[in-house]
Amino acid sequence: MTSTLAITPFRRAGAGARRTTVGIPPTVVLSFLVVLVMVLWSLLPGMFTSFSPVEGATAGKLEAPSSAHWFGTDYLGRDLYSRVVFGTASSVSSALVAVLIGLVVGSAIGLASGFGGGWVDAVLGRFVDVLLAIPGFLLAVVIVSSLGFQTINAAIATGVSAVAVFARLMRAEVLRIRGAAFVEASYLEGGTLLHALLKHILPNAYRPVLVLAVLQFGTSILVIASLAFLGYGDPPPASDWGLLVASGKTYPTAPWLVYAPALVIVITVLAVNRISRWLRKVK
Repeated sequence: MTSTLAITPFRRAGAGARRTTVGIPPTVVLSFLVVLVMVLWSLLPGMFTSFSPVEGATAGKLEAPSSAHWFGTDYLGRDLYSRVVFGTASSVSSALVAVLIGLVVGSAIGLASGFGGGWVDAVLGRFVDVLLAIPGFLLAVVIVSSLGFQTINAAIATGVSAVAVFARLMRAEVLRIRGAAFVEASYLEGGTLLHALLKHILPNAYRPVLVLAVLQFGTSILVIASLAFLGYGDPPPASDWGLLVASGKTYPTAPWLVYAPALVIVITVLAVNRISRWLRKVK
């Protein structure tokens, strides 16, 4: 039997009180802890390691993981754990930029398409269909190749490739809510289109989009790491997670150079995806 952590708030109903229970699965709590660690690594990397991410001792190169070097050392004797920790800021911040681009631009397109209707919906709908017809990773590669090989450009490319997903979901939510009885009632009471948009449609459409944004954050980490692995991110001595995996694959006798950063990527993405699934079920 799977245990859950219980939150038991009391709500007063008339003269009595009724207790409601909301269960939080342990896997969700663990996922939040993983995300918290990633955030702390991004903001305060120096608190988690005393080694420099760019300086090393060549006499201690390619050392296996130990109590002194948790993830081992690389081909220049640099502490791999330190490089992973300091590389978190770039990986996480670039993923946030990608999500913000997709969320803001995609939601605006979906909102205009679903709320405007007519020729506006037709034109924007065809634009979204074109974006959806192009594989997201291929579109990201094309964009970052045009902008230049930097992590911020990889984030922009990833965000642009996610615009269509957010636009499609926002349009569907707007169309669903626009025909609801309470929206029609606001028109009958003299409410304007702007009033219906701000007071009724947006407050009821944000939840699925928020869940998608959390899910897209994990996807963006994976896509940006893949672009960095292919050489579309910042060049060495940067320590982006994908670049660390790419640098380590040339040393088959030191598999920890690949396994350690790859495991951090996998754990982070799985944690974010688990939180997204939980948010989708919470009412």
